[in-house]
Amino acid sequence: MAFPYRHVLLVGATSGIGRALADRLIQAGIKVTAVGRRKHRLDEFIAKHGEEKASGMNYDVSDIDAAPQFAANAIAHHPDIDCVFLNPGSQRKYKLTDPKEGDLSDFRAEMDINFISYVALTQAFIPLLLSRSTPTSFIFTTTLLALVPAPRIPAYSAANAALNAFVYCLRDQLRESNVKVIELAPPLVSTELHDYMGIEKGRAMGMPVEQYAEDAYQALETGSDEILGGSVAPSDAFQDLADRRRKIFDEFAPMLRDVD
Repeated sequence: MAFPYRHVLLVGATSGIGRALADRLIQAGIKVTAVGRRKHRLDEFIAKHGEEKASGMNYDVSDIDAAPQFAANAIAHHPDIDCVFLNPGSQRKYKLTDPKEGDLSDFRAEMDINFISYVALTQAFIPLLLSRSTPTSFIFTTTLLALVPAPRIPAYSAANAALNAFVYCLRDQLRESNVKVIELAPPLVSTELHDYMGIEKGRAMGMPVEQYAEDAYQALETGSDEILGGSVAPSDAFQDLADRRRKIFDEFAPMLRDVD
């Protein structure tokens, strides 16, 4: 089946997976409104693809309180949005046994970007998607580390585990609506996310971002709502774990839906 959405608002579109998928979506004939904090990159994106296919909005997801106004502006300028793709991310390492290496404010800021911003934007856009008479969707980028955490990046791992749980709950609450909830959980991908390790080392890690974008888009076209790993990642064990968790959740959720 073809990807059914015609105008994607992609938050976190100026680098990495977001930028590569924005390019791939436009290649497939889908209009993209790219969102990011680096305006010059938004301008480059629009210049590359043309204003008929691409548009941009400047927004920093760390400004959680501004999410409702950002959503209102986006809807006013682009009322035909039928897919909200949330992809922002920030990552750094912490030595939990040494508080000098990372204070609580840094940890909290990373949780805000990787989890709370997603919740705020979901709440801001959900009325729009529910109001449509046609299929709409949220797409969330998490990570395989939501299932199995990486010890040196605890804030990133914890935020994505929380986001994964949020996606499960949101999907269940929207199960009888027109809004589909899709989760992309990439493997290690070569992007700017790992630049804190040093650019040469960080960007040498993982599968090429363009290859992941192609894998992810092909998977989105199948209609799957849970897309784990990529073609060069050892994802079988993760898929087995995710499948077992999903089965348990689907059996467990009905018992709690009416609990006050």
